[in-house]
Amino acid sequence: LFQKPMPENTRLIGIYEPDKALATKYQQQYQFDQSLLFTDLDSMLDQLQPDALLAFGPIYDHLAAVEAAAPRGIHVMVEKPLAVSIEHAQKMEDLAKKHDILLLTNYETSWYPSTAQAISEMKDVQSYGQLRKAVFHHGHEGPQEIGVGPEFLAWLTDPKLNGGGALVDFGCYGANIMTVLQKGKRPIAVSAITQTHKPELYREVEDEATIIIIYDSAQAIIQASWNWPFGRKDMEIYGATGQLSATDPQTIISRKAGEKSASSFNINVEALELHEDPFHYFAELIRKNIEQEPYGLYSLENNMLVVEILEAAKQSAKEGRKIPLD
Repeated sequence: LFQKPMPENTRLIGIYEPDKALATKYQQQYQFDQSLLFTDLDSMLDQLQPDALLAFGPIYDHLAAVEAAAPRGIHVMVEKPLAVSIEHAQKMEDLAKKHDILLLTNYETSWYPSTAQAISEMKDVQSYGQLRKAVFHHGHEGPQEIGVGPEFLAWLTDPKLNGGGALVDFGCYGANIMTVLQKGKRPIAVSAITQTHKPELYREVEDEATIIIIYDSAQAIIQASWNWPFGRKDMEIYGATGQLSATDPQTIISRKAGEKSASSFNINVEALELHEDPFHYFAELIRKNIEQEPYGLYSLENNMLVVEILEAAKQSAKEGRKIPLD
């Protein structure tokens, strides 16, 4: 949050953190006013009456955040994924609709110009043809290996608080983007396998997952891992007549119908500037200066489907069978 400063039209007015030692640690690190800190969520919301709440803690706690914010008319953005289970997600959706609030899900890849450009490019059916396959590579060497903080590591590797391991942590990215590419179409079925290559580090959750999302005329292969030799968030998208790869946040390599070789694609960063800052985007939605696209990356309907896909993937890995989404 503090590494990506808020836009000028947005002000941080309070931070809820019940762990006083952790709150003090970050207050000293980032030198923000100690008066921003609260140990009681309800008290903070009643006293400050904010426009929006950002819930970037354990995924299991997302429901409690919405339960506190929605009846007060406070909009909510949670960190990916939306919820640990379909049960939690359904309660959150019901609250958001009942109290007419925005409920967004934030993904790092939603900030990437290459993600927005890839989605836009694939609308060019004449150049790329009908979408056939997308392959997503998301993850890193492992949370312990890259040195995440002990508080974060504790819930990230807890199957209750995180909903799973690498499958949830990084499987959600591909499901989110594929749902946009498919314009919200429901998959026919989901299949998945999981493994734990480092049980000495990750005793309770998987550190390796491969998810296949099956549609009537396309498929997505999601490779979610805490075992990559380096961190990566890249994807390949294949149409019937062309293909493109988003190799990093700024770069797309494409080969369209009729071209003999692939070439790097220039991204119009200025046209995509709004989407590079999740806080700016959230604020503009709240002020009704913009509208969400149907099944957009941050949208509730997209991320409800992401939770369904992740739940089916967990069930598939556990039972060793393809899970239909009927």
